[in-house]
Amino acid sequence: MRQARAKRHSGSGSNRAIRSRIAGAVAVFALTMPQAVPAVAAPVVASETPDYANPASWLCRPDQPNDACARSNQDAVVLRADGSTTIERFHADPKASIDCFYVYPTVSRDPGGNASMRAEQEEIAVINQQFARFGAVCRRFAPLYRQVTLSALHANIRGTPIPADRQMAYDDVKRAWDYYLAHDNHGRGVVLVGHSQGSGILAQLVKNEIDGKPVQRRLVSVILAGYRLQVPVGKDVGGDFKAIPLCRAVGQIGCAINFASFRADSPPPAGAKLFGASAGPGLEAACVNPAALAGGDAPLHAYLGEGAEMVTASGEQQGPWTNPPKTIAEPFVEVPGLLSADCRSEADHNFLAITIHPTPSGKRTNVIVGDVIIDGRKLPDWGLHRIDMNLAMGNLIDVVRTQAKTFLAAKH
Repeated sequence: MRQARAKRHSGSGSNRAIRSRIAGAVAVFALTMPQAVPAVAAPVVASETPDYANPASWLCRPDQPNDACARSNQDAVVLRADGSTTIERFHADPKASIDCFYVYPTVSRDPGGNASMRAEQEEIAVINQQFARFGAVCRRFAPLYRQVTLSALHANIRGTPIPADRQMAYDDVKRAWDYYLAHDNHGRGVVLVGHSQGSGILAQLVKNEIDGKPVQRRLVSVILAGYRLQVPVGKDVGGDFKAIPLCRAVGQIGCAINFASFRADSPPPAGAKLFGASAGPGLEAACVNPAALAGGDAPLHAYLGEGAEMVTASGEQQGPWTNPPKTIAEPFVEVPGLLSADCRSEADHNFLAITIHPTPSGKRTNVIVGDVIIDGRKLPDWGLHRIDMNLAMGNLIDVVRTQAKTFLAAKH
């Protein structure tokens, strides 16, 4: 069955060439895998080196009452299978005991290979979708950085790459991290949160600056969504991180959560080298289910975007949530009972399998969009990459809330 699926997607020679370019682009820009970098011309500097003492270099900081996080509306409608609804109002915790430091995925539509330091619509939208809700459990820090752009990603897909500097993106995030440690942390516990390109940068930051070093004692957890963190086969520690294990128990701290989500009936194609794949002999991609750290299938507490703000990659927009359609005013929709997840190993991949539990006679939709479509083509290697964070957002908040209590108790 898997071989048939892989063959069906491979298509003609022309399609295979396009598919090859897509795979290369994803590896370079979405995951920032060092081994996948093509030779390109010298990169063009996007703007001056950012100064993280300047509040304008941050999307979110707790000392900026009108930042992107503070302006974000995180209210949600709880939509049940029978069509009934209730409203869940969001409230940030002004006395949160820990911090969260977020690095966003590939969203910039700037024309060059690296983004400017301006906060555009795309950066604001991804804060709304992936990070602002963490304010329920932590103080929020999110630096702007000169990331590799969507323009560079799409150019590479089309076979006409433009210069882009991944080191510039990493250096910006490291500079922001150093500033945060020196001026804001004050010994507080911190959760690192990233997705896609952001996860790749954070994984490198952890390896270089945190893993096995004294500052590791402040690490509550690291959340790397849409990424393939490597561990030795059958192990929870080793591989990319030498002293930071995977999170496998409720309340465990100093650990890592890594996952890449795919529909249960559409797993990663055989031989795909992106999400869920091994990077070499003796290694495998980690998979930690945010809904069940110890393993097994469990309900997802998803916060799905109601608006047209899914900007992490191209794809379809969500259709009506109810039948017959009715207006939903809140920016997020919760769908209790519709989705569950479990980590699966199939062929050469480990991934978070998302199962939809339809209610045929219900009045709520049984359709969830999230697949990546670029130039009219669905990319099976990406799975539900667009909504990795949305699918497990409520579960991640619950995990971090419990971790914060454990960290505070241990500290005292």
